[in-house]
Amino acid sequence: MELVLSAEDTAFRDDVRAFLKDKLPQEIAAKAGSGFRLSKDDHVRWQKILFEKGWMAPGWPIELGGTGWTAMQKHIFDEECALAGAPMVIPFGVTMVAPVIMAFGTQAQKDRYLPRILRSDDWWCQGYSEPGSGSDLASLRTKAVRDGDHYVVTGQKTWTTLAQHADMMFTLVRTSDSGKQQEGITFLLIDMKSPGITVQPITTIDGSAEINNVFLDDVRVPVGNRIGEEGKGWTYAKYLLGHERTSIAAVGRSKAQLRRLKAIAGAEASGDGTLIDDPDFALRLAQIEIDLLALESLVLRALYAETAGKPPGPEASFLKIKGTEVQQGLTELLVEAVGPYAAPFQPEAFRQDNWNEEPVGPDYAPALAPLYFNWRKASIYGGSNEIQKNIIAKTVLGL
Repeated sequence: MELVLSAEDTAFRDDVRAFLKDKLPQEIAAKAGSGFRLSKDDHVRWQKILFEKGWMAPGWPIELGGTGWTAMQKHIFDEECALAGAPMVIPFGVTMVAPVIMAFGTQAQKDRYLPRILRSDDWWCQGYSEPGSGSDLASLRTKAVRDGDHYVVTGQKTWTTLAQHADMMFTLVRTSDSGKQQEGITFLLIDMKSPGITVQPITTIDGSAEINNVFLDDVRVPVGNRIGEEGKGWTYAKYLLGHERTSIAAVGRSKAQLRRLKAIAGAEASGDGTLIDDPDFALRLAQIEIDLLALESLVLRALYAETAGKPPGPEASFLKIKGTEVQQGLTELLVEAVGPYAAPFQPEAFRQDNWNEEPVGPDYAPALAPLYFNWRKASIYGGSNEIQKNIIAKTVLGL
């Protein structure tokens, strides 16, 4: 499959490329392209550049700061940004909680939070998972007890991505134990500077600490920070998860990794030629490219439906499953392409301060194994792929 762009979309793509060439800080693109970990300042700097251009929130309504782009233009923009090495826009604010605030928040909440999300003045994190309540999210136990104009929140959230940087957390809490589990859940917006909040980093198998435990000990949250009705948080959470699972497909990012994989395979020796000429490797490379193109067609269908006003439905689960399978398949081939040079763990190679040693193997090798290990979690977060298959079986197949 090859997308044939209209003259209008081709002109739009050219505008995006020109913008990226002119405005994307090259030191940030170089870090991202080499596999170095980006700082909060890197992300915020880029997001503020997008805001100044008016391109920070393509999916928002125009009157709130959106772009009015078509589904194809959104897709082109995401792909061009990924191929240029632009940092991913952190999704927790602009892509995840913002649509919930727009759909279910009060006018005061919209006036307060949406402009700050658009300007990247607030960094958000997601407080959903708990110890023992991951895929079975409805079993969460973090308590919120009403005390006048506040809720007093006590409990623990885990796997909270980038909470160490966060100003705000949107979270699910239990306000009632009666009835079905889902009926006692409420959706709160919590200021991370509130007394009683402790953030504890969790080091993952790739050596990074991007996820955290968040402990809440009698944290007072204004009732005005509740989204919608008390006890209706499960409805709002499902609405949010549809947007999250659609974005997890990350076609543009996978296309950038595919291009990287082809370049590495073309540089790695194999027999009398290079790895990309090896029939077995070429076959596996072709298969994953076919899977990526098929995923792209599904994403475009979902984007067109969203543009027509249809919120993400069960198809979001298809995108989440296939998107993460493609991501993991790409990282597996990247590691195999460099062979034993992917084995040494060289955390110093990710620092850009005083380390001036030569890496073991090619300069692109040190980042590949950490990338492989990091993306093992892709099939777990956002609702594990096994849970997504259950959703599809129930809502699509009627099983």
